[in-house]
Amino acid sequence: MSDEKAIQVRDLHKYYGDVRAVQGVSFDVQAGEIFSLLGPNGAGKTTTISVISCLLRPTQGDVFVLGHSVTREPMAVKALIGVVPQEVALYEDLSARENLTFWGKMYGLRGKLLKQRVDEVLEVIGLADRQKGRVSKFSGGMKRRLNIGIALLHRPQVLILDEPTVGIDPQSRRSILDSVKELNRRGTTVLYTTHYMEEAQELSDHIAIIDHGKLIAQGTHTELVRIVGELHRIDLTLNVEATSVIERWRAVAGVHRVSAEGGRVTVLADDSNLVLPHLFEAATQAGARITSVEIQEPNLETVFLHLTGRALRD
Repeated sequence: MSDEKAIQVRDLHKYYGDVRAVQGVSFDVQAGEIFSLLGPNGAGKTTTISVISCLLRPTQGDVFVLGHSVTREPMAVKALIGVVPQEVALYEDLSARENLTFWGKMYGLRGKLLKQRVDEVLEVIGLADRQKGRVSKFSGGMKRRLNIGIALLHRPQVLILDEPTVGIDPQSRRSILDSVKELNRRGTTVLYTTHYMEEAQELSDHIAIIDHGKLIAQGTHTELVRIVGELHRIDLTLNVEATSVIERWRAVAGVHRVSAEGGRVTVLADDSNLVLPHLFEAATQAGARITSVEIQEPNLETVFLHLTGRALRD
């Protein structure tokens, strides 16, 4: 990883009428790293990368890709980046090779160079043995990998992936994550958006957490987890909806945050050993029964809960 900045986002704002999709976002992506934008659906991740990709013009602020401004030099930026959108953009009636060939021509590739790049990409995405197969017969994971391949044809210096593993099976997801790491190992800078905490944790050199259009924290995984300090995370399951006990638990001494989803509750507390007896007592008083308890090491989910008062999955 070099000290050169591949992407510089500066005070980025994007409004749609009264909707403030992105509000004052700033971050740097170093050349050669994997940088993840982590946040729930609707947090502003896609809007942010749409501005970086020159698909949207910012309401305020600017973005620089390898020194080129997206507002003043969009064509120069587009030549440097490869973009993998959240929605798969493929021609279903064509084969994998035919799709790559078509999009390669759109990039201006021709002749031997085009064939060479298509062959190269098919190997990288692991579809060389299925290159003649019609895309309509492909699994969701194979389509996602082909979608990534299209963005690699012109050998971009910066690869931008928007939620590339949504809606696919675990095996395909594993393949995509491994492909991202391999592309980065070969020197490609990666900007990756996800709402899966474990993906950001596995892949990233640096992570920025975004929520309601605002950047609420950024740093390495270790630096972010340090935000919650010595707090313990307790995951509990109830036999009833959590609404019956959540306010009682928030009133327990030593409890900092409580987040609930159905019968599952996450509690951040100073000391799990001191707090747990009081949680059981409060649940009994509310006519509820705790059916399972798990004490977790702090992670990015804990950080998000600590900063926002709710879990990433909410």
